[in-house]
Amino acid sequence: MGKVAVSFRIMPEGLEVDLAAVQARVREALGGKLKKLTVNPVAFGLKAVDVLVVVDDASGEMEGIETALGGIPGVGGVETTEISLL
Repeated sequence: MGKVAVSFRIMPEGLEVDLAAVQARVREALGGKLKKLTVNPVAFGLKAVDVLVVVDDASGEMEGIETALGGIPGVGGVETTEISLL
C-alpha cells in the first residue's frame, strides 16, 4: 500500500458561481489531503478549480473525495484528471 497523487478538475455550474466560496469549501472538505489548488480558465470566461490531493492507494478514498467535491454547492461536475503513484 502506497500513496497516490490524484488531480481533480472541479467545474462550476455556470459563470455566476462564486469561485472563492467553492475554493473555501474545497479546502474544508479536503483538509490536510489538499496539496495544491489553482483556478484555471477553460473557455468563454468559465474557470475550473484544479486540485491535487495525496491519499493512500488501497483505502478507496478517491471515490469518497470525488463524491464530497461533487456535493459542494455551485459545483456542476468533478473529473479525475490524473493519478500518479508516489
